[in-house]
Amino acid sequence: MATEKKTVKKTATKPAVKKAVAAKPAVKKAIVKKAPAKKAVAKKETIPQERFYAMVSEAAYFASQNDGNKKSSTEYWMDAEAAVRAKFNVA
Repeated sequence: MATEKKTVKKTATKPAVKKAVAAKPAVKKAIVKKAPAKKAVAKKETIPQERFYAMVSEAAYFASQNDGNKKSSTEYWMDAEAAVRAKFNVA
C-alpha cells in the first residue's frame, strides 16, 4: 500500500476590503475675538507754576550732577522740563 500525499494548494486569503467611508468635515466653532481691554489712562496731576519751577530746577540739578556736567545748564533744564511736563499738567 502506497500512501499518496495529497498536496493541498493554499490560496492566500485576501484581507478584507474596507469601504472608504466619506469623512465628515469637522465642524469649526466660530471664533469670537474679544475686544482688547481698554487701558486706563491715568490723568496727570495738575501742579501750580511755583511747584513746576521747583521740580524742574531740582531735576536739572540732579541730572547735571549725575552726568558730571557734560552738557550746558540749558540742556539739563530743557530735559528736566520735558520730563516734568510729561508727568504733570501745569496750572
